[in-house]
Amino acid sequence: GQARLRTEEGRAGGAALAGGEMLLSVGLLALALLAAYRLYLRWGTRNGPGGAARQGEAAALPRMKRRDFSLEQLREFDGARNPRILLAVNGKVFDVTKGSKFYGPEGPYGIFAGRDASRGLATFCLDKDALRDEYDDLSDLNAVQMESVREWEMQFKEKYDYVGRLLKPGEEPSEYTDEEDTKDHTKQE
Repeated sequence: GQARLRTEEGRAGGAALAGGEMLLSVGLLALALLAAYRLYLRWGTRNGPGGAARQGEAAALPRMKRRDFSLEQLREFDGARNPRILLAVNGKVFDVTKGSKFYGPEGPYGIFAGRDASRGLATFCLDKDALRDEYDDLSDLNAVQMESVREWEMQFKEKYDYVGRLLKPGEEPSEYTDEEDTKDHTKQE
């Protein structure tokens, strides 16, 4: 009788274990499908008709004339309100429109679009809290972080068009001539 009781208990325990494993498998499958769907919404739709049209529109933009920007003026170029995407690094403004898959509204670095990205790049922080809404003189960054900002600036100079300076509060914009505007945009004064 005891052996028979143990066998029935074993079957009941095995059935419960199998049911738990099945529930776990179904739960994991549902979680994987949800993750795949969210990835599709985030990345797949960007490459769809709307994303391709947005990238085509950005590629068709003429080269931007050189000018200086206040923080408020820079914010207009975030890729959402305007197809052109600008960002500032170390007081220099760059047109990163051709990198819209990175700096566009849905890109991994979209937080920097239309903003001064210096502090976020220096501290390797992609949180909005790392970016300031007022002019940031970066005076509290340490030497390593400032060197990082300069390295990022050099990378942007090599890859993207320099379009002007980020103005400090109260600073007047420079007057650029057509001749200066046609020079290589990556060279500095």
